[in-house]
Formats: sequence, C-alpha cells, structure tokens
Amino acid sequence: MALRLLPQSSASSLASSQAKKLSSRRSLRRTICTAMSTESSSSQLPHTITLPSRPAEPVHIVAAPGVSSSDFRRVKKPCKRVVLTPPVEVEDSRVVNGETLRNAIESSLFKQWLKNTETGILANGAMSLAQVLIQGVDMFGKRVGFLKFKADVIDKETGKKVPGIVFARGPAVAVLILLESEGETFVVLTEQVRVPVGRLVLELPAGMLDDDKGDFVGTAVREVEEEIGIRLNPKDMVDLTAFLDPSTGCRVFPSPGGCDEEISVFLYRGHVDKEVIMQLQGKETGLRERGELIVVHVVDYENLWRVTADAKTLVAIALYEMAKKRGLLPPC
Repeated sequence: MALRLLPQSSASSLASSQAKKLSSRRSLRRTICTAMSTESSSSQLPHTITLPSRPAEPVHIVAAPGVSSSDFRRVKKPCKRVVLTPPVEVEDSRVVNGETLRNAIESSLFKQWLKNTETGILANGAMSLAQVLIQGVDMFGKRVGFLKFKADVIDKETGKKVPGIVFARGPAVAVLILLESEGETFVVLTEQVRVPVGRLVLELPAGMLDDDKGDFVGTAVREVEEEIGIRLNPKDMVDLTAFLDPSTGCRVFPSPGGCDEEISVFLYRGHVDKEVIMQLQGKETGLRERGELIVVHVVDYENLWRVTADAKTLVAIALYEMAKKRGLLPPC
C-alpha cells in the first residue's frame, strides 16, 4: 500500500490547522478549581438523576466541598428531579456560572460513563450507584475534555463501597504503522514529553476522540497526519481491537483501576523506499512554540518490544502477532 508524505505546503497548511485546533484546546482551556477533597458536607445540595434501569435508586451528584450551598441555583431539566449548579472558580480567578457544572454532567464523557456503569457493574442488581462527587473539570474550549469525580458504588450484600475514584477522558485511538523497505520492517513512533510520568516516552501516534460521533478511523488517520506528517488511506486501516472477543467491548483499557480511557488500536502496513525512512527519522512535528514537542522515530520492528514502555505499543504488538498467527489479517 502506498504511503504519502505530506509536501512542505501541506505541512504548513497542517500547522495552521493544528494552531487553530490547539487554540481551541489549550488557549481556551480552563481548569475548574473545585476543591479536591472527597469528604461529604451537609451543605452540599445534590443534583439527582435516575437511571432508566434503576428508577428506585436515585443517584446524587454533588460538587466537591468548598462551594457554598448559597451559590447553588435550581434549574429544571428533563429526566432529572432537581438540577443544582454552583458558580465555579477557574484558574484565572474569574467566576463561571453554573453552566460549567451542567456541561460536565451533560457531557458525552459523563453520559458514556453512566451508560457503561448501568450496563456493566449495575446490570445484575448486586451493586448500586448512590452518589457522584464531581471534583474537577477541564474544559477544552466549550467542550468538556477531562472529568475527575468519585463514585459511591455500594455492594448490596456487604453494604461496603468499592473503590470508585475516576479520571474520565473517554475513547482514544492508536496506530501501529509498519513500513516495509528493502526486506526490513520498520515502525513509526513519536517521542513526546509526558509530564504525568516525568519522562520522554516513545509511543505509537495516538489521540483522543474530539466528539461523541465515534469516528475512530477518521481520528486515527488525522492523528497520524498531525503527529507524523504522513497521510494514510482510511481503507487501508485494520482495527486490531476488533479481533477481540465481543464481551471485551473490542477496546483496550490501559488503566481501568482509575481511568475510563478505552483505546482502539489500528494497523497500517505499507511499502516505502529507504529514502522515506530517512526523511521520517528525527523529524520534528507538533507546534513547538505551543509546547507540543514531538520527534519522529523509526525503529526496527524486531526490537520494538524492547525500546518502549508504552502500553499502547506493547498491546499493539500482541494483537498484531496473534491476528497474524490466526490468519485474521487481510492481504497487504
């Protein structure tokens, strides 16, 4: 399959597109500074919702302590008994009205988590969801990017809470790019600064879905174009996670003990000249003036499992090798 490197003019256009995207994601981003304590407070007024399958078990949603109950205001909403939303203080000390908290509760992130919970751990009736404490919200422009909350899920038999601290970021994609050249197989990786682990990490090109439309293939193609500077044909993409048993949801959960992230892993295979490999090696991408420091690395596939600690990459190797062994991959 042919691989198309973006010409300089396209790269400039892409940089402009990236600038607009990052302007939306970063310059307008606001970190909601609700208190991070998880202690309950008698002054908290709950926002109550009812799950369709659990009409007799209302779920209370409250903001973290530190927001005065006098700041709450009542708003009528469909399918909700009461909506109570406080003004929330943001990073630059301006006060945002209750719209922000409502957006968090109405976001696709929160709705998808509720759906997964209702059809998953609550499905057999052995557990109940009593309360959700919203502790933090990160806005990407007008869209909720990240949520941090604590869910009180109760085991009915013991009456005990199960661990329920959640960092919600939603679905994402990653792409394993295999390039054949002169009898060798190479993999294209990105090296990025990852502040949460305090390290530079070699990893597959990857990214979050920007909306709830579920365009996983389109997102995968776009992320490769933005992070690597090459354009892939969506028809050439193979969803490796689709080979998993349907009971898994056909997604990978990298850290289900604390995060809801679910990743679809795609495969792209192509044939290129050695010149293309040389052009990609060490290529700097991303908008560096905005802190997006990405360096492209091309490594021998046989050594891939040893050169990175990126879970996406290691999962992709396992999925690819097993799919190849079982004869599940389409002809290249």
